[in-house]
Amino acid sequence: MKAKAVRPICISVAALTIASSILAGCQSNSPSGAQDGTAGKQDGTAPKEHRTLTVEVFDRGKPGQPDLNNNFWTKYINDNFGKQFNATVKFVSVPRAQEVDKLNILMAAGEAPDISYTYNQGLVYNYVQQGGLAELDSVLKQHGPTLTKYLGDDVLKYGKFNGKQYSVPGKRTVLAGSNTFIRKDWLDKLGLPVPTTSEQFYNTMVAFKEKNPGNVSGVIPYGYSLQPQNPGLSYIPEAFKPSNLTQEQFATLQAQSIWLANWTMPGFDKAVQYMNKMYNAGLISPNFATDKDGKLLDADISNGKVGAFQTNWDGPYRTAPGTLANLVKNVPGGELIPIDPWQNDAGKHPKNGYSPNGMYIIIPKTSKNVDLAIQYLNWMADPKVTLFLQNGQEGVDYNMVNGVPKQTGTTNAGDKMMTVANNLDYDILSNGIELGDQQKNNAAISAGYPGYEKEAENALKVGMVDYYTLYFYSIPNAADAKSNAELRNLSAQMLAKLIVAKPAEVDSLYKTLVQQYMGQGGQAVQDEYVKNYKAQNSK
Repeated sequence: MKAKAVRPICISVAALTIASSILAGCQSNSPSGAQDGTAGKQDGTAPKEHRTLTVEVFDRGKPGQPDLNNNFWTKYINDNFGKQFNATVKFVSVPRAQEVDKLNILMAAGEAPDISYTYNQGLVYNYVQQGGLAELDSVLKQHGPTLTKYLGDDVLKYGKFNGKQYSVPGKRTVLAGSNTFIRKDWLDKLGLPVPTTSEQFYNTMVAFKEKNPGNVSGVIPYGYSLQPQNPGLSYIPEAFKPSNLTQEQFATLQAQSIWLANWTMPGFDKAVQYMNKMYNAGLISPNFATDKDGKLLDADISNGKVGAFQTNWDGPYRTAPGTLANLVKNVPGGELIPIDPWQNDAGKHPKNGYSPNGMYIIIPKTSKNVDLAIQYLNWMADPKVTLFLQNGQEGVDYNMVNGVPKQTGTTNAGDKMMTVANNLDYDILSNGIELGDQQKNNAAISAGYPGYEKEAENALKVGMVDYYTLYFYSIPNAADAKSNAELRNLSAQMLAKLIVAKPAEVDSLYKTLVQQYMGQGGQAVQDEYVKNYKAQNSK
């Protein structure tokens, strides 16, 4: 399984400690075509007093990037929002790799930008606890009608702490997590149907091993890599997890992503047994425990040795590592398709995807421009502004084809360079392409995989079948923050031992290792989830 971004709340003790001490004392020329993105006034005339609004922007250190406070995009923002609201928007660059530490320093000095942001929910929560953030409920009601409509309650709730709005979460437009891919050409050669259950999948892997339809040396029916950063079994546990869990069981027993090791979740032991059975039948990568970065698995897929594997929903179509392109080059006629074999006891194929929120946008309590900051975000929520910030000028930077913008390449370098896809460092409200319609979003996303547009669009659809996200905790788990790294490392060791164990010994070994895991911090994490769940639902 490929490494994935981690969604559960994980913040280092160091970051929490630093943050806890923070709040003790607590005109440019318009770019060509800028008028295309001008939004109408939303809450009255511009104020007479000229103000400067400071906004954080990530410095990603991309070679050739323009001045992050003076470029095509910043000029557009100032020539539109700035003139409309009699303001100058000044961007404060923060190194992407050091954003938490830098934000802590700025907050401690009372110099954090009026609009700051982070992906770390635990950090935001700690600022809330220390009284360092502006409360936004009333100002959102007064100045953010377009903003609140765009985000909706399902996204805004991720910015609520102790029942009050302290953050404006960005909106994630792609929620799919992973997919299972299989060699369709192997299925066709053997006359086998696409497997739709775990039993059918197992039998198909046996057929791949025994008949070796690719005629390769060292055939690997199921490719698997156990990576310490994200030790787990991908979506296999979905086939064994009971479908009738109560909300409390779901929230507290599966408090982290399904693809990570969930040792107390009902059915996870059966998923481990399933993997053990496959290993002892010679169906999975023999070097799974030592392939810690997944590169050996990528090579095996590219060289045509692997029959099936799990990875990000779009993994094979990405230019890096380019597994499908390499497979087709090395094995003419090689074909990968996404499948849905992890059916549960209710006949569903649940998939734990990303939560609908992106980054956490915050306004320090020291800001004198809370109203202007919300007006800025409200302006940005206008579809015309979003379209311009993500794509540039129509006819120059992109052409609209069937309602989907096709880039011309002008934003890859120079003053218009986007240092990240969809320009999300300036369009901070939308984490992903946003065209106001999910079908158009999907088409635009798929267009980002030249040569594999149809395949990517289909993979996205499969990846969203029976989608769900984790229970939302507004209270971070301090025990998890303390023990997360140690418990992940322990989980990787446990999985390696259990997968290669003798089948007759798996059950007793599982109980022994889980007891050890709970004693080394797992129980404390579990207890805090239960405590936080009850506290959250008692209000």
